[in-house]
Amino acid sequence: MGTGSRSRNIEETGKRYLVSSEEMKRYDRNTIEYFGVPSLVLMERAALAAAEEIEARCKTGKRVLVAAGCGNNGGDGAAVGRMLLLDGYDVEICLIGSREKCSRETEVQLGIAEKYGCPIKNKIGVGEYDIIVDALFGIGLSRKLEGIYAEAVREINSKDAFVCALDIPSGIHADTGEVMGVAAAADLTVTFAFRKLGHILYPGCRYAGEVVCRQIGITEESFLGEGPRAYTRQGAPCGLLPCRDPGGNKGTFGKVLVVAGSRNMSGACKLCTESAYRVGAGMVKAVTPEENRLAVQLGVPEALLLPYPAWEEEGLSGTGREMEEKLREAFEWADAVVAGPGIGTGKEAERLLEWCLTQTEKPLVMDADAINLLAGREHLRHYLEEHASAGRKLIMTPHVGEFARLYGCSAAEAKNGLAQKAKELADRYGCVMVAKDARTVAACCGKDEWYLNTSGNDGMATAGMGDVLAGMLGGLLAQGMDAAEAAVAGVYIHGMAGDLAAEEMGHYGLTAGDVIRMLGAVTRK
Repeated sequence: MGTGSRSRNIEETGKRYLVSSEEMKRYDRNTIEYFGVPSLVLMERAALAAAEEIEARCKTGKRVLVAAGCGNNGGDGAAVGRMLLLDGYDVEICLIGSREKCSRETEVQLGIAEKYGCPIKNKIGVGEYDIIVDALFGIGLSRKLEGIYAEAVREINSKDAFVCALDIPSGIHADTGEVMGVAAAADLTVTFAFRKLGHILYPGCRYAGEVVCRQIGITEESFLGEGPRAYTRQGAPCGLLPCRDPGGNKGTFGKVLVVAGSRNMSGACKLCTESAYRVGAGMVKAVTPEENRLAVQLGVPEALLLPYPAWEEEGLSGTGREMEEKLREAFEWADAVVAGPGIGTGKEAERLLEWCLTQTEKPLVMDADAINLLAGREHLRHYLEEHASAGRKLIMTPHVGEFARLYGCSAAEAKNGLAQKAKELADRYGCVMVAKDARTVAACCGKDEWYLNTSGNDGMATAGMGDVLAGMLGGLLAQGMDAAEAAVAGVYIHGMAGDLAAEEMGHYGLTAGDVIRMLGAVTRK
């Protein structure tokens, strides 16, 4: 096919919408009913885009099987088969299901294919194929595959062929990425207009293979004022970081107070402190036990220190009272506070967190043990709930286990509908909830839109990565960023640094320190 007919590939750098099945159906319907673009025109454009992507990867003369369902996804497949046939491929279409149940558009496309001499069968044969087009189900699947449909998917997976799924692999839930009993394992998925959540979320992304999004005429104009709730980012982090003032100084670029580490456990404090510097903060002061002084000074010589000795259990007299006064002064000095990495969950840590919550209104990042303390201390939760509408910039960064404790469910339950649960907690506590997982979610109090992160890799599943992210978020807040914007920028850049580190180091043995080392390379972009 000539490149002059090529539909525009819409993989631009920057913000990228992720749509649910209901949203995509609405935008498709708006395009047809409001703008007047015929359904068959959209189907032809989708088929043309998919055929072009297949031909770009597989030479002509190959034997092709189109596994088609009765819905419009099957019509897309029939049209793809016809286009490949006319371009010299040996094509047969297998319709799974009764032809009488086909949608109007699919029946039209089957009839066209037949007139061009394309054979239509009702069962996948035992023959060998070079290419299989998976057009059994589109984005509307809501129940587990069974019977002839499950058997067809198993047949597809058993063949030694290049598999191209249209819109989404059959058997993958478009909203959750869940495998609905069984799913086709695609080498390539050609989707249309916008990526679907199921392309991004696990395990769906593993079944989708390479995902290419092509424009077929369903654009942002088709939102008609109701845009998608989810989005992600890709490409260089252009515009995500605060502008630098050429006439600025270390005081004007933000001061971060890091409350981290416990006795003889200095690593979290060091990582958090250094990463705050690496995203542009001008000054960082570490509040950590006296035993960690030397380790932090050697690891981050740029850092200021507010070390504290052990104080009485009640923390109200003697050393504790003196420390409280020093902390008040530090709160006054700081532009943002990070609390939680490695502080433990004892009385001392609880009092530190109480001070961070009650003695200052400065922007706050709560990470790690701060989340565990919040989950286990009812009075702290009540305090945040009562002040949820106060307007304080607050970011919480739990991993799935910490999130589950805070939400009051199991980790497995937390993963199911993580975005919705994150939004619930964000509204409850008046914060931006950064729920960390293989696909991290950032949901903001009072906003329907939420962010799903796609940067990063499995090499980052090691200790200390959360400490790095917490420090980065504190550094961005200290530079005056909005909490929601800082959360998206921090999570995305953190993952990008991990990807650069993996390119250099590989996924095995990647450490949090490697990610910090790569932050400069990312922000330089």
